[in-house]
Amino acid sequence: MTKKILILSVFVVASCGLAYELIAGALASYLLGDSVLQFSTIIGCYLFAMGVGAHVSKYVRDEDVLDRFIDIELAVGLIGGLSACVLFMTYTWMAAPFRTVLYVVVFMIGAMVGMEVPLVMRALNERRTGFAEIVSRVLTFDYLGALAVSLLFPLVLAPHLGLVRSGFLFGMLNVGVAIWTLYVFRAELTNLTGRALRAGAVMFVLAAGFMLAERMVEWGERGLFGDQVVFSTTTPYQRLVITRWKDDLRLYINGNLQFSSRDEYRYHEALVHPAMQAAPWARRVLVLGGGDGLALREVLRYPHVQEVTLVDLDPAMTRAFATNPELVRLNANALNDRRVKVVNRDAAVWLQNEAGMYDVAIIDFPDPSSFALGKLYSVPFYGVLRKHIAANGLISVQATSPFFAPHAYWTIEATLREVGLRTWPYHLYVPSFGEWGFILASPQGRFQLAERYTLPMRYLDAETTRAMFTFPPDMQRLPMPPNRLDSQSLVREFEEDWNRVVR
Repeated sequence: MTKKILILSVFVVASCGLAYELIAGALASYLLGDSVLQFSTIIGCYLFAMGVGAHVSKYVRDEDVLDRFIDIELAVGLIGGLSACVLFMTYTWMAAPFRTVLYVVVFMIGAMVGMEVPLVMRALNERRTGFAEIVSRVLTFDYLGALAVSLLFPLVLAPHLGLVRSGFLFGMLNVGVAIWTLYVFRAELTNLTGRALRAGAVMFVLAAGFMLAERMVEWGERGLFGDQVVFSTTTPYQRLVITRWKDDLRLYINGNLQFSSRDEYRYHEALVHPAMQAAPWARRVLVLGGGDGLALREVLRYPHVQEVTLVDLDPAMTRAFATNPELVRLNANALNDRRVKVVNRDAAVWLQNEAGMYDVAIIDFPDPSSFALGKLYSVPFYGVLRKHIAANGLISVQATSPFFAPHAYWTIEATLREVGLRTWPYHLYVPSFGEWGFILASPQGRFQLAERYTLPMRYLDAETTRAMFTFPPDMQRLPMPPNRLDSQSLVREFEEDWNRVVR
């Protein structure tokens, strides 16, 4: 019976160890971007630390193996359980040391997790278990635990519990293993009362954290964003936060501002109307990204538009902007318009399987801050998109800032040209963003600046439109290579550009 208890402990501790690794990687990706870099460095640090822990475990005396195993479970439970909360609060209130704290925490957890399996194997060896059986059973349950968490984390835990609460949950599981081991092996342990009291105290702290996790996240986000948080959710794809200050609603995705309701009309008029005004014959329009429905709102103002397909990866995004009264008012109930078809899929995958043709495409993806987003600005993606646009149709692309991120901006423009599209770059000033850039493109069509707009505009007129398509000396074209899928140079250019200007 005691052997089975130890083997089941391996399943739980393996699950918890991988969970802490995934939580740290996901949190770092949300807050710092570039998921490949974050996960690669965190996995590397974690595995190195596990090796250190495995080496250190040999210094534990045979008679102390179970005592040290329980001590390590309590320590892992406490540090791992608190890790997401500590890291998030560190970033929101004192961002400078975040990376240092991140890798220190990952190393500490990894080192202790690295000690767990060798200690269990030694405990089994003391109970006259054959070496072949020890290795096969321990590693089997170790890998099964990892499989269980790798499936549960993206499908259940992250979207429904969130990262902070998931951390507390797995911390309690580690402490549960410690308490379980205390009870089963009580006759073989020293200082039983002291360890039981410590286990109870740690479990109380983690349980309290689990209950208060949402409140702590809200408190941290208020420190990060500075305004009242009126809506927040963690999805399998991203962290969505909406804040309010007086009459200003702001949407943040993974901590990055997407719009301010005070000036979003400038951005969305510039994104949509130069293309739509130049295509008065457009009947079918494609919107990629833009799950907030604000670009869609502008498209639907044209009475000749008969059908709009909006493709956004995250159903939580489109659901919030289709049902929340304040957000519905902001986008004029665009997502519930009878002419609109909403598709919640990866735009790149959806385009590969789509057979329809469109007259105008509005591309409103988040900035290319990760490889998952960078593929949506790549040569293969634009090549497939081109096949779905009428020969004289138009594509309008959100393309980050030509002033703050000029290398990234002109890389996007070069990528569009690489697939045979004619391009017309332009820019405008959005107070909440600064100078921002867009690119019009067409397979064969011509583009002519609007002398007047058939619909009333808050910002655009003939004069502001002419100004948008004129670049001053400090924003002139840069000779950049296109963004290819295998290298994704755009992601690197974007990060380097913004690192030069963000403190």
